[in-house]
Amino acid sequence: MELFRVLGTLVCTERIGGLQHWSLRVLEDEKGRRQVAVDPVGARSGNWVFTVNGSAARYAAGDFSVLTDLTIGGIIDYWEPEERRAAASVGGSG
Repeated sequence: MELFRVLGTLVCTERIGGLQHWSLRVLEDEKGRRQVAVDPVGARSGNWVFTVNGSAARYAAGDFSVLTDLTIGGIIDYWEPEERRAAASVGGSG
C-alpha cells in the first residue's frame, strides 16, 4: 500500500470494457510521482488516500473483472506527511 493525494478526476469518454463505469482519479505521492487509480470509495480532490496495487487491486475494487492494478482502498482522515513533522520538530517548542 502507498499513500497519495488526489489531484482530481480523470475523464475518459472512450474506455475498454473492464473500466466502463469506474471513477478514475489522478494521484500524486510526496515525491511528485503521478498515478491513475480506480476509485470505488468516492475520494475528492485534495484527499489523502491509501492504495492497493497489483493483482490485489481487483479485489479491492470489489469486482474481479475490473482491469486495474491500482485501486483507492480508503480515504485517510488524519495523516501528517514526513516533511510537516520534520518542520514542526525543527521549530521547537520554546
